[in-house]
Amino acid sequence: MSPSQESVFSEYETETSQTSKLIRKFKETPFVPIGMGGFAAVVAYGLYKLKHRGDMKMSLHLIHMRVAAQGFAVGALTCGVLYSMFQDYVVKPKE
Repeated sequence: MSPSQESVFSEYETETSQTSKLIRKFKETPFVPIGMGGFAAVVAYGLYKLKHRGDMKMSLHLIHMRVAAQGFAVGALTCGVLYSMFQDYVVKPKE
């Protein structure tokens, strides 16, 4: 590699650390991490309630938890798409 290429790569690596990449992505699409967190919360709640499901069959309980987790993730992604469309077409209209 030539010295000019090395300086470009080292400059790129110092400017974009993992934390700054994560913060930038979170600012660009805030609903994706929210959806992932909600998905994890529903799964954790389902595992907690697994002991106290009463006489409900295990398969039925798991199906309910899967539907709730998928619904939360899809809902968050839908809100994210609507948010980005709002930002693109209402807040910053193209001329």
